[in-house]
Amino acid sequence: METSQQGFLDSQPLSEADEDLVSDVSLNNSNMTEEEREEILQELTKLEEEISTLKQVLLSKEKQHAELKQKLGISPLNELRNNFSRGWHDMQTSTAYKKTSETLSTAGQKTSTAFSNFGSAITRKFGDMRNSPSFRSFEEKVENTVSTIKTKVGGTGTGGSFEEVLSSAANASSQETPTNNLTDTSERPC
Repeated sequence: METSQQGFLDSQPLSEADEDLVSDVSLNNSNMTEEEREEILQELTKLEEEISTLKQVLLSKEKQHAELKQKLGISPLNELRNNFSRGWHDMQTSTAYKKTSETLSTAGQKTSTAFSNFGSAITRKFGDMRNSPSFRSFEEKVENTVSTIKTKVGGTGTGGSFEEVLSSAANASSQETPTNNLTDTSERPC
């Protein structure tokens, strides 16, 4: 009794007769009569013909669509531009874009302010440095040196500001060609 109650849970392997029985059973035709089968085949054929007709109609409509667009001067490139413009507009009106734009704008303003403050600080430091005693001393030494050189080269040694001395030295050097005999050998430093 136990073997008949197990049913599908039978632990014995299938025999050849069982395999033949399974292969003879057709799941599609189990309860179908010949008339029903014929009717389904006719319906299937009719559906395939309708699908073919619809494909032809669709192809014809697509061709007509392309011809009308061509008559209107609408090219695929124009459509692409319009789609791109529409997409760009949609993106710009999105909340994510607006939030990102606002964030970047704020960051730009803060960066601009920081650079402005940095520039002001550097300008102030250069001004402080120029007014410092050590810079004044350096400027005076340079002016004295230039005056001394100018006097030795043949200038009048009137002095003047640092900028005047530099421009006069540049003018003098551009008008005259340098020579190796500017000083005596006794005046040359060792």
